[in-house]
Amino acid sequence: MSDASRRRGATGPADDTTVRAALIDAAERQLAASADGDIATRAIAEAAGVTQPVLYRLFGDKRGLLDAVADTGLERYALRKTELEATDDPVADLYAGWDDHMAFAADNPALYQLMFAPRPHSAATTHRRILQLLEATLLRCAAAGALATTPALAAQLILPANIGVALSRIAQPELFDDPELSHRARDAVFSAVLTEPVVSSGPDPVRSAARQLRSQIALTGTDRLEPVETALLDRWLERIDQPS
Repeated sequence: MSDASRRRGATGPADDTTVRAALIDAAERQLAASADGDIATRAIAEAAGVTQPVLYRLFGDKRGLLDAVADTGLERYALRKTELEATDDPVADLYAGWDDHMAFAADNPALYQLMFAPRPHSAATTHRRILQLLEATLLRCAAAGALATTPALAAQLILPANIGVALSRIAQPELFDDPELSHRARDAVFSAVLTEPVVSSGPDPVRSAARQLRSQIALTGTDRLEPVETALLDRWLERIDQPS
């Protein structure tokens, strides 16, 4: 080990952020190159130019390091979603979002598995943020009269389905080898939450209208009502939209 490396064996608080980022980057690169999805902390520490005790001090153990890699990947994924172009067609944006999710999984299979496979200490806050980004697109769909349920319920159906297909394709490609599987699953799920064609009424036109108006106000707001009046109207519309 070089003198510089020995000096980095005892980093101070000011260096921890940089060292932590270097270790996460080294771990992600090793994970991507690993045949079995495992990593070696000794090799990662050497790649980052620090000793193993530094790695363990910052992350606790290998599981802690992997959790940090997953959390960093989730943050990167969430940022990617915020940067997707929002067009005048929210339904088209919803379709594009599904395909972008599948593309991210295909480009980062090992990281994707680490991010989305169930694990005890997952980043619940980041997962919630990803769900909220999906709900934002679904809110626009609802405001356009294109959603047959609430944005929250639709998101709770779409995101797990998207993740499930992606994980299956990565983990068992020989079983899930249909090139159209993603789009067939997408169309099946979307048919359960979208109105086709876009309409402003349905079997219960009052409930559909309430859902659309509530979503439109949530999206754009209104200057015709005081905040307390807006909150009261939202509550009334929510009650109308509840299943009987």
